[in-house]
Amino acid sequence: MPTLAIAPLEEFAIEILAAGGTTQEEAELVGRSLVGANARGYDSHGLMRIPFYLSMLANKEAHSGVDLSILSENATTLVADANWGLGRVQCGRLLDRVIDKARQAGTAIGTLRQSSHIGRLGEYCELAAEQGFASIMMANTHGATRRVAPPGGSSPRLGTNPLAIGCPHRDQPLILDFSTSVTAEGKVRVKKIAGEECPEGWLLDNTGQPTTDPNDLYSEPPGSILPMGGTQGYKGFGLSLMVDIFSGALSAGLCGRETAVTQKGNCVFLMLTSPEMLGGLEIYNTEVNQLVDFVRGCPTVDGVDQILLPGDPERITLERHRDEGLTFDDENWQQLVDLANKLGVSVPS
Repeated sequence: MPTLAIAPLEEFAIEILAAGGTTQEEAELVGRSLVGANARGYDSHGLMRIPFYLSMLANKEAHSGVDLSILSENATTLVADANWGLGRVQCGRLLDRVIDKARQAGTAIGTLRQSSHIGRLGEYCELAAEQGFASIMMANTHGATRRVAPPGGSSPRLGTNPLAIGCPHRDQPLILDFSTSVTAEGKVRVKKIAGEECPEGWLLDNTGQPTTDPNDLYSEPPGSILPMGGTQGYKGFGLSLMVDIFSGALSAGLCGRETAVTQKGNCVFLMLTSPEMLGGLEIYNTEVNQLVDFVRGCPTVDGVDQILLPGDPERITLERHRDEGLTFDDENWQQLVDLANKLGVSVPS
């Protein structure tokens, strides 16, 4: 199991992406974003995505160097089409445009359709918080890649449909980022490549029975990932349904449907709001700081050292990885090595 420092991994990711068909500028943005996901504990949104991205580029299902098209806009809204450009690039452009509007109006909403995989939603909320904005962001799978069955169902109907919410707080923003399913599809894929079993409570096979075999998710007909919530899974599935509507329907994109092969990607809903232009920055900071201190001050049970709030696990994981480097299982790493060798890119050791 190789362990490598963050900096050489970033250079490795950038070189593979550029050799595989992206512009240098986009390779740098996407490569650092993917390693950043690994460094924060989101292996499902990290380097393991590179073979998938380059395959989509090769098959003309995704494109590098394309513009973001604005379908309509006014002072507070923006409706955009990514033209199947690289998701981290196009969604980053959407974020920048919505930030500009929110600075003027206090609150702004942007949507995006026909985007390839946008990556970790929490990254966008972190960037918004750095600019002083609270944010809500959600994404669906553009009508494709259905992975989650409704409670009581045996066939997937929705994607894992993630949701992220961010709030500025001192120099440590509160960032809540999760799939509305019990786990991200990418985590199942990591287990599949590694030849490992999934934990109990993640998956159902194509008859609706519990399974720990990640291959069952990709069978024909496919299995499914359980919705978030365990015995209260109807709550996670209901939230997923609303995410599908907000990101798919409001963007003029696609919601989940029974269809032939549909191009894989994301539709996005993004809302930013300025605490300063709503209740005021002074009262916002006072209340958030008081709330955070109050919750962190909760007495802990035996075996628990500290109360963790949204964003804490990612910061703790990042600091550890900065010190210790990132470790990859042999099978997922070998996929990257094979791809690098094919493209003539040196592999860091």
